[in-house]
Amino acid sequence: MSKVYLFDWGNTLMVDFPVQKGKMYLWPHVEAVEGAEETLKYLSQSSAIYIATSAQDSSESEIQQAFQRVGLDTYISGYFCKANLGLEKQDPEFYRAIINSVGQPASDVTMVGDSLEKDIYPAKAAGLNTVLLHNQNTALPEATLRIEYLRELIK
Repeated sequence: MSKVYLFDWGNTLMVDFPVQKGKMYLWPHVEAVEGAEETLKYLSQSSAIYIATSAQDSSESEIQQAFQRVGLDTYISGYFCKANLGLEKQDPEFYRAIINSVGQPASDVTMVGDSLEKDIYPAKAAGLNTVLLHNQNTALPEATLRIEYLRELIK
């Protein structure tokens, strides 16, 4: 089991409603994805949980406020985004900066997300373990786990 889990935000832990505009923490309705709370609750008993998001507009505190609205913030140790790292998520340096920040070797960190381009390829290039959520019809990089539901991370 990893010592650190990084989770993507939109459509990985919280539903990204395409009709909504602006910052998620201000949306009239926000919703956690199915299984998010039980998965984070379980994993947080033995691992640190962080958010690694490509959100361009939201600050760290605004991202945290969105997670507070659905009750997931209690399981999350911190939030990494362009605003606090100064790097784009599709750049492997984004993930290397996170590794340096959390003080764990890449081999002890797992990135969970739904995008090959932003979550899987750059995290794999930075040496992290990777888990692809919901993307069933694509070829995966070597040693990437594919899951359909977050609950599959509960062992």
